Amino acid sequence: MTTEEQFRTVLQECREVFAKKLHDYGAAWRILRIPSLTDQLYIKANRIRSLELKREAHVDEGIRPEFIGIVNYAIIGLIQLEHGFAEKPDDMTVKQAMAEYDRLSEQALQLMLRKNHDYDEAWRGMRVSSYTDLILQKIFRTKQIEELDGVTLVSEGIDANYMDMMNYAVFGLIKLTDW
Repeated sequence: MTTEEQFRTVLQECREVFAKKLHDYGAAWRILRIPSLTDQLYIKANRIRSLELKREAHVDEGIRPEFIGIVNYAIIGLIQLEHGFAEKPDDMTVKQAMAEYDRLSEQALQLMLRKNHDYDEAWRGMRVSSYTDLILQKIFRTKQIEELDGVTLVSEGIDANYMDMMNYAVFGLIKLTDW
């Protein structure tokens, strides 16, 4: 499979989880503010790192579901950046949420394709643990940008960091998949 095919396959897996949770919980995430989403991403990435270091889990969920969570929370974050948070989670229908999910995951794919061209598939030579560390680094950068109320001098914004976190998580999922 090509990188694009692998990326699309993994995004489809993440989309299926998102759709199922949207069915079960509705768009309850619409009430989350951006710092709360960044903290959710931190929880997921920190757990991955903890599992990588300890090599043992006491909760019966491995690294893969956490990477899926990073993809989905990053997309939720991008939705919230564009639409703002809601006071009640009933302002977005399932159909609207899925349309936003598809639009933003396609943007992430297109960004990956452009970067992958320039970096010549360097991600394939990286370890999964490096994706974890890079995601954590992006989270801490995002927290700093949040502290600066989004005003940076030369850095990309929160949206670019969420996109990068999503793409690193997809790379991790590709590496964890037996093709």
